[in-house]
Amino acid sequence: MTQSLTLRRPDDWHLHLRDGAMLEGILPETTRHFARAIVMPNLVPPVVTARQAADYRDRILRAMPEGATFTPLMTLYLTEDTDPEDVMAAAGSGLAAAVKLYPAGATTNSNSGVRDFDKVRPVLEAMADIGLPLCVHGEVTDPTVDIFDREAVFIDRVLDRIRRKTPGLRVVMEHVTTQEGVAYVRSADEGLAATITTHHLILNRNHILVGGIKPHYYCLPVAKRELHRLALREAATSGDARFFLGTDSAPHIDALKEHACGCAGCFTATNTMSILAEVFEDMGRLDRLEGFTSLNGAAFYGMAPNEATITLRKGDPVTYPAKILTGAGPVTVFDPGMPLHWHVEP
Repeated sequence: MTQSLTLRRPDDWHLHLRDGAMLEGILPETTRHFARAIVMPNLVPPVVTARQAADYRDRILRAMPEGATFTPLMTLYLTEDTDPEDVMAAAGSGLAAAVKLYPAGATTNSNSGVRDFDKVRPVLEAMADIGLPLCVHGEVTDPTVDIFDREAVFIDRVLDRIRRKTPGLRVVMEHVTTQEGVAYVRSADEGLAATITTHHLILNRNHILVGGIKPHYYCLPVAKRELHRLALREAATSGDARFFLGTDSAPHIDALKEHACGCAGCFTATNTMSILAEVFEDMGRLDRLEGFTSLNGAAFYGMAPNEATITLRKGDPVTYPAKILTGAGPVTVFDPGMPLHWHVEP
């Protein structure tokens, strides 16, 4: 039985760092294990322009813990007024690693997102020309569509049409949650990939609702039926390079999670690597963990894998803090509901 595993240092290809006191409080939870992360731009106001992205990157770098080695990979929030020239300049300078598409109203701080997809076609065409990836929150917001069906409907109504109308556009389906999403990624010859979160490998919708509502398991896209969770576990551990880690770790203070209208998001930055090692071991595919966390995403984004390594060692259950105390308030760390025997060595 494998008791120790050394991997190239992992990357997180979908991460929320927030801003201000929250950023300062939770950034160390990512920099402890991860070398790079695609940073989401859905602040208030959103990070729309290259100038705003540069300013946000500077705030992240100022908040870095002493001695940390971490590179924030910035994204621009796509709106119907986004300037293609600004996007191309941000990409050309190395500032922007991707552009993020939020359908308006789909998730936290997405009200500035896209309603008319034809209005962003010039931006998408410019991105296709230079190979800049589009990161997609793949859900429709049509109130007549059941929340558990919104990803599958988005593929048919929106994503497939975007990709057909914009040949060459590189797309990441972020936090894919369904059998349909997995199958759609596998149907593409090139230019399409998907991130899978830590928590969607653990949760199905029963975890949220059975025995009382669990606000710290509520996320968007919402966890689905067990058959979808199993499809995600198979995809993540398959060795298919089109699937890679994007935690979508999303901190909210407890007062806003444990609320009559609680915020969506699971905070997994602290214990993700231990959880993933348990999942991959359970699937008998521990040898594929490095590809999922450290190789596949870098390859899709055209970056070299990290030279530095981390070592996970199996032993007695690891104890993680239940909460991270920040200047904005306490943030509950995701509880996978099982003992975690793999710890990351200091």
